[in-house]
Amino acid sequence: MTKFLLDTHTFLWFVSGASELSNTARNLIENDHHEIYLSTASLWKISIKVAIGKLQIRGPYETVIDDLTDNEISLLPLNFSHTVCQTKLPFHHRDPFDRILVSQAIVETLDFISGDQIFDLYLAEQSVTRIW
Repeated sequence: MTKFLLDTHTFLWFVSGASELSNTARNLIENDHHEIYLSTASLWKISIKVAIGKLQIRGPYETVIDDLTDNEISLLPLNFSHTVCQTKLPFHHRDPFDRILVSQAIVETLDFISGDQIFDLYLAEQSVTRIW
């Protein structure tokens, strides 16, 4: 079974049915033979943006967990090895949330579903790839 980690925007676009989500990304997420993960860091990022009014979602923040459950998306917790990996990354990207997401993808060997091409710089010599 192939395993994937979703970028925060990928998850938001998927659950909202946004046209910005690529067909490749949508097909991978919807494939029953794939394990799909969302990082707790993404939930943290979403909750912050909702709280400060920079992000509108379909319902109250508390309903995001239903989006995970309804779409059989597993939650990937942060652990110490993810933070160790993050300390070794070059600063191609300054966003701490994005840096920890790519660290999780590397440590857990999860292909990363993201439209953000900057992640290719991190993954160029890794055993995982960015897919869009």
